[in-house]
Amino acid sequence: MRKIYMDYAATTPVDKEVIDEMIPYFNEIYGNASSIHSFGRDAFNAIEHAREQVANIINAGSDEVIFTSGGTESDNLAIKGVAYLNKKKRNTKGNHIITSAIEHPAVLETCKYLEKQGFNVVYLPVDEYGLINPDDLIEAISKDTFLITIMFANNEIGTIEPIEEIGNIAREHDVLFHTDAVQAVGKVPIDVNKFNIDLLSISSHKIYGPKGVGALYIREDVKLQPIVHGGGHEKGLRSSTYNTPGIVGLGKACELGKKRMKKDVIHLKNLRDTLIKNVLEIEESYLNGHPEKRLVNNAHFRFTAIEGESLNLMLDDKGIAASTGSACSSKKLQASHVLLAIGLDPVEAHGSLRLTLGRWNTPKDITYVADVLPEIVENLRKMSPLWNR
Repeated sequence: MRKIYMDYAATTPVDKEVIDEMIPYFNEIYGNASSIHSFGRDAFNAIEHAREQVANIINAGSDEVIFTSGGTESDNLAIKGVAYLNKKKRNTKGNHIITSAIEHPAVLETCKYLEKQGFNVVYLPVDEYGLINPDDLIEAISKDTFLITIMFANNEIGTIEPIEEIGNIAREHDVLFHTDAVQAVGKVPIDVNKFNIDLLSISSHKIYGPKGVGALYIREDVKLQPIVHGGGHEKGLRSSTYNTPGIVGLGKACELGKKRMKKDVIHLKNLRDTLIKNVLEIEESYLNGHPEKRLVNNAHFRFTAIEGESLNLMLDDKGIAASTGSACSSKKLQASHVLLAIGLDPVEAHGSLRLTLGRWNTPKDITYVADVLPEIVENLRKMSPLWNR
């Protein structure tokens, strides 16, 4: 049986070049990067080189990048760090945060937590494609707004938000702008200066790097209050002994991501478009997310009278790894908050399938899925009380 991985939005395999770059830092260059001896200095220099590699993929300065344990921590530090400092200083801004209804749980749960701390959060609606309306954003901004946090691209349906316009609006109203770019880095050209982004979250394992490491871009004039306290690493913003092999891996993954982006985009877009065309030939199948403003590797579908978990299990039996939505919450029984936000009812939302492609998928993979999927859908519909054909 063929084994095909189409869940790259959940995680990616580590690129061999990344592994090769990391290996010496496990047992050869193993010093603590905070130590002043030569072992420590070698590790420190590797970390600083990785910092430059990360900065280059988003056109930032290396001194504007700090390392974290991943996208979730980066989101938490960005949002809580700004919120707590704003509250502590009691400056001219109030306690108002604006986000969207389709954010990753790392953002939504952080905002809900801050609501319990007395902060006021507005959750902007999205249209049927998952796009926010910039006019809604402008209307939501008040004199008390100190932060806008809206994702670059949605992790479930792949829709890319109007980031440059959001950044311009934030800058015009003197409001900080954070974006969770975990799914976008390496797939979309990102320029934090052109887009007026103040804070940006990155995760290594989404871009062919190791798990357990990420980064947060912080514009040089933006101040945060740390949420992890200790030895004062990373300018006092993120205390913890450096994960040198992981950081080196993230740096190399960003270097390769920037170098290969054009080639990857062409490859993935061709595969994605062929996949979408083939799947939509199935009766009563629909594409979720924007048809054009979407990540090049994301194809998200729904099927009438189909239960998504059953569909995924049957695909797995055929050797195809897919998902219904976010891997962070795929084991929950509730309908996806993203799909509900774009106007689907719970039954429609439960009939979803996310196929996300990566660097090593091939046209043969697409052909195999196109051959296998129609029969699986047909068999599931025969058992479904919702299917009346």
